[in-house]
Amino acid sequence: MWAKKDLLGLEELSREEIELILSTAESFKEVSSREIKKVPALRGKTVVNLFYEPSTRTRVSFEVAAKRLSADVINIATETSSVKKGETLIDTGRNIEALKADIIVIRHDASGAAAMLARHLNISVVNAGDGWHEHPTQALLDIFTLKEKLGRIEGLNVSIVGDIVHSRVARSNAWGLTKLGAKVIVCAPKLLIPPGIEEIGVKVTNDIDEALKNADCVNVLRMQFERDGPSAFPNQLAYFKEFGITGERLKKAKKNIVVMHPGPINRGIEMSSDVAGGVNSVTLEQVTNGIAVRMAVLYLVDQARDGKEKHTG
Repeated sequence: MWAKKDLLGLEELSREEIELILSTAESFKEVSSREIKKVPALRGKTVVNLFYEPSTRTRVSFEVAAKRLSADVINIATETSSVKKGETLIDTGRNIEALKADIIVIRHDASGAAAMLARHLNISVVNAGDGWHEHPTQALLDIFTLKEKLGRIEGLNVSIVGDIVHSRVARSNAWGLTKLGAKVIVCAPKLLIPPGIEEIGVKVTNDIDEALKNADCVNVLRMQFERDGPSAFPNQLAYFKEFGITGERLKKAKKNIVVMHPGPINRGIEMSSDVAGGVNSVTLEQVTNGIAVRMAVLYLVDQARDGKEKHTG
């Protein structure tokens, strides 16, 4: 039973709650194959996409998901909103709530922004990425895709390679995968490994060959050059030589290794073009599955909030 009005991160979810989202997403995926790609699950509800950072895949995916659930969707571009006039996040959220919206999907550059907003609002809040903290729906769609490809998560070896220190995707994947019984290795130059990451239950290595040796899946992260100055990153060519995922490197890995990337891909830095478009890559399947996963999340948080309102009303 899902009882949370918000989705803020995978750290706070139980294994059973994660599995419920995945099973709900599985039932919603069929909707996208219909001639009329729509169900009335959120008819009459309003979803507001409030994005303080640039986004293409996540924002559009949430918009498509909401519309396939028959919700009305409002996209707020903060660069043209009252945020530019000095309005605080809480005031923005309260004004959206006063407009009788039902769900806010928020992306913000500050870790904890989604949780702070959720504490001040009665409507549902879904975290679409907050700073370096978490990106729960990206991890859920990654896990959904991996389970779809290999049939299970329990006992799989998953390597997360790249810019770990700046990556909310890495943290959410680590929380979700370990709770579902996968063994997770994170691999990057020492400069890009955050202190204490082992506390999530992952192993750390700086050796890409070790990370790939027994991996059933490699999730390759984007180098987030916009997050910090050039001194925070290794030389791009040197990084690709030491850690880039290439066809030659994959020859030493399992033949059916699943290659993931949250996008956008920096080709020639994180992976080669032949890998990005190769038979092991599931990057486009991740995008497709993101719609079903986000449909499931929007549906579940709305059901929980509706249930609480009826119980207290």
